[in-house]
Amino acid sequence: MEPLVLDRDRLDQLLETACAVLPGDWVLLGGAVAALCFSPHRVTEDIDLVPLGGADSRRYELMDFALAQGLPIEAVNSAADFFLRREEGFIADLEVLREGALGRIFRPSPTLFLVLKSTRMTESDLADCLAQVASARATGQAIDVQRVLARLSRADEHDQTRPPEMAAGARGRRRRLREELELDCVSPPA
Repeated sequence: MEPLVLDRDRLDQLLETACAVLPGDWVLLGGAVAALCFSPHRVTEDIDLVPLGGADSRRYELMDFALAQGLPIEAVNSAADFFLRREEGFIADLEVLREGALGRIFRPSPTLFLVLKSTRMTESDLADCLAQVASARATGQAIDVQRVLARLSRADEHDQTRPPEMAAGARGRRRRLREELELDCVSPPA
């Protein structure tokens, strides 16, 4: 089976429909945020869309939505919810991305986006992070650099529990993001 490829146009269409038929507040995370907000040629294989509260039944609504849109259930990924909820005060770091008749979809602020990507830090995570930093610079969005740098350091410490070859690659990519963040163009919010 061919992997699913969701580009900016398809993601935009899906979110528009989601806001029309899925009630309540949702948070979009991961590569779909990059594709929609600052990396127009980025594609993804899934949509990290999670409910901003409520019961597990909301996840089932999301799965029903995916099927109704002709997507496999695997195309909607709610695993990112685990990482989002571990971020104390994350709600203050959410920005409205889309509103519709029944629902709203939020995205993470640039700072929260970088924090959430910092632990895994695959090649695509680094590309997304660098694109987010460049976009924030170009649009004047603030990034709390100290917060992101602190998370990158904690992620490096966590790497001791990963296989050495995975940890080394992630640390190198985090180092590259650190270098980019330490440029004087991006500063923490006042």
